[in-house]
Amino acid sequence: MARRRRYSVPGAERGMQQFKAEVMKREGYAVNPERVDDVKYEVAKELGIPLKPGDNGELSTESAGHIGGKIGGSMVREMIRLAQDKLAGRSDQ
Repeated sequence: MARRRRYSVPGAERGMQQFKAEVMKREGYAVNPERVDDVKYEVAKELGIPLKPGDNGELSTESAGHIGGKIGGSMVREMIRLAQDKLAGRSDQ
């Protein structure tokens, strides 16, 4: 069953999807801008986890966490880098 996230800031979903696409491209993954969430299949394949579209009821919580952790961890590292740059006055945006 797919879970629908709700962002605290209205309209942030599009920006977060774009951010995910940019970060995962920098990490070396092929990202379709129209289907950014599909990068999870490429990450799963790299990690040797048998993720497939649809029901993954046999997938352990640990395996799912490895996939999400790889993606989310990359995003958090980039957010921290951006914040540090901004605090140091090196913002390029």
